[in-house]
Amino acid sequence: MPLRGIKVIELGGLAPGPLCGKFLRDFGASVTVVNKVVDNTVVDINVVNDGKELVYLDIKSPSGSEIFQKLVASADILIEPFRAGVMEKLNLGPEVLLANNPKLIYARLTGYGQSGPLSRVAGHDINYLSLTGLLSLYGWREKYPAPPSNFSEFAGGSLMCLTGILLALIDRNKTGRGQVIDSNIVEGISYLGSWLMRSKNVLFNEPRGHNWLDGGAHFYDTYETKDGKFMAVGALEPKFYQELISKLGFSYEEAPQMGNNQVREKFQKRFLEKTRDEWVEIFGTSDACVTPVLSIEEAVKFQHNLDRNSFFQNEDGVITPIRAPRLSNYPEGAKQMPFRANDTYTVLQRLGYSNEKIQELEEEEIVKCKI
Repeated sequence: MPLRGIKVIELGGLAPGPLCGKFLRDFGASVTVVNKVVDNTVVDINVVNDGKELVYLDIKSPSGSEIFQKLVASADILIEPFRAGVMEKLNLGPEVLLANNPKLIYARLTGYGQSGPLSRVAGHDINYLSLTGLLSLYGWREKYPAPPSNFSEFAGGSLMCLTGILLALIDRNKTGRGQVIDSNIVEGISYLGSWLMRSKNVLFNEPRGHNWLDGGAHFYDTYETKDGKFMAVGALEPKFYQELISKLGFSYEEAPQMGNNQVREKFQKRFLEKTRDEWVEIFGTSDACVTPVLSIEEAVKFQHNLDRNSFFQNEDGVITPIRAPRLSNYPEGAKQMPFRANDTYTVLQRLGYSNEKIQELEEEEIVKCKI
């Protein structure tokens, strides 16, 4: 795998950081997660920790800080998810850790960034998205703005942090030096929204819910079927729209693409005449841009996804997407890796700590070797 040999230390957190660590792990990096000693819930909450080493360590204590610095001294990447200033208070900020390991890539993944009035304030996905202006685009017509589920934290947080890490690895190959990455969700999701922002006056110039891409157009919406399920219609281009109305049994005069507010009602009435599966059969592999709205469980069994082995299901029934994108030099699909309950003892041994010292550290609640 392309990242084999890369060592990652991930400070335990929720959602964006663990997902970023998963991406690195799936493409070959070894990832060690450092969790709080008192935290017994990380494995259950962070369902993307499969295949990672889990260590329980009190980095606030002098001995715990020493262990943490030893871990980071041989690492390539540190993923740090805390608010601005937290690591500096612990004397574990970039200046300290890069002084001991100049090749370290210190990735700081936060909501608001390392500076500014909100840098030390709590927030969640909806808050970050609201500050970008993009939340104003999401929601039903004549209703309140509605956030897409964790879109900002994963796209603007995990993926943009991953991009920064990979860029820093390329730069390190040229310069031999590590660096600090200020990856924050507000700026990350704003950057990902560049197309939406720049096209606002063209595609989002009407109130929310009245534009082509937000449910305002009958040719870009979802429709209920006879069995209470739904089909997604996305026939934007005229040639695709013509294919759509042909499959629905309408002429263009009966269902013009523009300028007729009654077409949506005609579409809905027609879709209610058949079940979702019947419509899937009718539209098949046509260019009408019509697809079924599937549940996650159904997506695993959908023929296209089956043919490509896009998902796999473990013995407990947990559904997992294969890693993406696919690389031609590494064609094998992602394998389900076991969850590791606690690797603290093994990691401490690897750092050179004796059994007696490990027992002493556990008695002092600086580490936890059993859960």
